[in-house]
Amino acid sequence: MVIQYKCPNCGDDMVFDSESGTLSCGSCGRQDTIENFPDQHITTTFSEDEAKEYHCKNCGAVILTDADTTATTCSFCGAGVVLADRLSGILAPAKVIPFTISKEEARQAFRTWCKKGLLTPKKFMEANRIKGITGMYVPFWLYDLNSKVQVHATGTKVREYTRGDYIYTETKYYDVYRNINLDYHKVPVDASEKMNDKIMDRLEPYNYAELKDFKTPYLAGYIAEKYNYDDKELLPRVKSKVSGFVESYISSTMGGYSSVSYQSKQIDTKKKHSDYVLFPIWMFYYDYNKEEHIFAMNGQTGKIVGKPPLSYAKAAGWFSGIAGSTFITLKIISFIMGGGFW
Repeated sequence: MVIQYKCPNCGDDMVFDSESGTLSCGSCGRQDTIENFPDQHITTTFSEDEAKEYHCKNCGAVILTDADTTATTCSFCGAGVVLADRLSGILAPAKVIPFTISKEEARQAFRTWCKKGLLTPKKFMEANRIKGITGMYVPFWLYDLNSKVQVHATGTKVREYTRGDYIYTETKYYDVYRNINLDYHKVPVDASEKMNDKIMDRLEPYNYAELKDFKTPYLAGYIAEKYNYDDKELLPRVKSKVSGFVESYISSTMGGYSSVSYQSKQIDTKKKHSDYVLFPIWMFYYDYNKEEHIFAMNGQTGKIVGKPPLSYAKAAGWFSGIAGSTFITLKIISFIMGGGFW
């Protein structure tokens, strides 16, 4: 089933506007809040093959998608469409963070970001080779977790003191026991097999105060995908993601000891709750030196991640400058200490 949002005033297509947070008509300027948009103005049509082929209500063109797409645009007339049958039942998101950054704002922010690269090639810094910008909602699971931790360890406290002509070292040994209960709220893990996990992790954090109950109008005008992995399949990854925080917290409770050696450490992390959510991300496709470079922007905060090309000439000059400064500093220190110049 294809959903397209028509303006009650003029009948043109409406899309979600990131600036106003409303469903907006580009023709007559009408704006409707998502919560109050009347359902009777949603037009639907069924396709011959709902698995991968849909029909645009505007122009009748066939919309071909892969099995993961839940929202897209018609390649012929540009209308935003939502594939509602892929957003129902267990595939229905619980929450969504809407876009707050428009496409033009994203473009300008990306150009500014490119120009700040100290070791990037000059032509890349001109930021005039943007091949494409795509606004997409990426599927995530948000987990609430609990970790129960039991630790047995031996701690030492060492002190040195002098008596007469002798220096003594005193070492005291302590049995250390910790029983820790940790709760983690809203830990995100992307659920799309197409997206790079490291890039998605680096786009954090998100402001969860802006989470909205999911409604399909938020997707109008953007691309969206459904999850490829459910919350059970991603549980090992989210456990691994919080493991570093668990270890850090354990270490923070061991202050005051000269050394700590662990006899046993039991960490039991379980899921308390999980929500299927959609997060807004701008994807940039940039041509440079006959290669395509991909960057991502958090569509809520504007944070940009990606690996820009490196100017070897700039890098060589930068490292030469550091090496030269170090060499001069060492010579000055050597001269002051009476060693003369090398």
